[in-house]
Amino acid sequence: MRKSDIRKTTIYIILFCIAAFAAMALYSSLRTGESEKHVNRERRGKQWSDTISNKASNHPPLEPMEQEIMRFMSRWNIRGMSLAVSRGDRLLYTKGFGWADAEEGTHMEANSRMRIASASKLLTAAAVMKLVEQGKLSMDTRVFGPQGVLNSPAIEAAYDKRVFDITVGQLLRHQGGFTLGAGDPMFNTVEIMKAKKLSKAPTNDELIGIVLQRRLGFQPGAGRKYSNFGYMLLSKVIEKRSGTTYWDFVQRELLEPAGITSIVPATNYYEERHPGEVKYYSPDAELVEDIRTPGLKVDRCYGGANINGLMGAGGWVASAADLCRFVAAIDGDSKLPDVLRPESVRAMTVPDKDEAGKQCLGWTESDPSGKWSRSGTLSSAHALIERFPDGECWVITMNTGIWTGFRFNRDMSRLVERLRGKYSTLMPNQDLFKTDR
Repeated sequence: MRKSDIRKTTIYIILFCIAAFAAMALYSSLRTGESEKHVNRERRGKQWSDTISNKASNHPPLEPMEQEIMRFMSRWNIRGMSLAVSRGDRLLYTKGFGWADAEEGTHMEANSRMRIASASKLLTAAAVMKLVEQGKLSMDTRVFGPQGVLNSPAIEAAYDKRVFDITVGQLLRHQGGFTLGAGDPMFNTVEIMKAKKLSKAPTNDELIGIVLQRRLGFQPGAGRKYSNFGYMLLSKVIEKRSGTTYWDFVQRELLEPAGITSIVPATNYYEERHPGEVKYYSPDAELVEDIRTPGLKVDRCYGGANINGLMGAGGWVASAADLCRFVAAIDGDSKLPDVLRPESVRAMTVPDKDEAGKQCLGWTESDPSGKWSRSGTLSSAHALIERFPDGECWVITMNTGIWTGFRFNRDMSRLVERLRGKYSTLMPNQDLFKTDR
């Protein structure tokens, strides 16, 4: 063999050995990472949410209350519903009723998870306050433009230049100037695709550019109009200022410190649902166009809207007990350590001095007595959180859509008031937040 051939062969062998060594090192690193994750999960051990069940809240004095709940469900044709009650940062009661998935024969459990719709805004407002505490945002921070958080050629080309006046605080209060004259951009994806001749659903960044080609309904700060789009924008602001995804920031900075591991991002389709997540039921049998496959008709609960794309406007999945735990972490009660400073809790719960006198940050309202409320509505789910001045918190989640909107929300609130008045003193003396009970 010639010397040149020997040299070439030697080089090839050396390169092969280097490549093989690098591959082995990478594989080992990945295995180590997975091993560390497994060890961390093992160290974390069983969580409180893993240990709760309907059986844990079986309490004979509350059987009449549970019968009232079943009558309420029958009157509204609700397939499945959960109730959780906490007091003074202790979870006293949580139970599921009806079906988590009727077709599969799965009953609703205490830790069944559901879409929580606009109750997600409470998590988003808390995330904004966390960034304020970290010095990365203020209520007066501009959202758009060279001096703002979000900027791109599409944003710079905004039709209505008043968008550059919008602040973080205005979005939190639904005062950004966005209206529903052309429909809710977070729920009319198919119409936007047709109007813009798009072959697939726009990303949230693309949607921002589309919406900013419209005229604002009013000068930012000069009015109020409920805006899911505004809270999606806040989610993007959180991403930009935190340097991570919206989902990861909320989980790392709020949920994990609060001892919550089972609140997760929503998905859009039945086959994508999380372990322990329910099946959703539409308020009617009408089929709608699929956002993923234009022309395909689907149940509106699965493909009729981009639930995950709602992000902080309505994109979380949780159990009723999870929401009790989250409220306990942002309520100013020190028995269970809060994830926000007292001044942030006050900022979120002190109502604005407006014509209604109840509007606040993240919460739907805070009334003069000091009760905080947050509701959420989708065609696939409803949620209600009511935290009372005495520290008691009642949460309802359900997997069935009801078309009557605010009328149904009022009926849910009346149900809570009625049940609390009759059964609050009969709640079991226990704390289901503890794993060593």
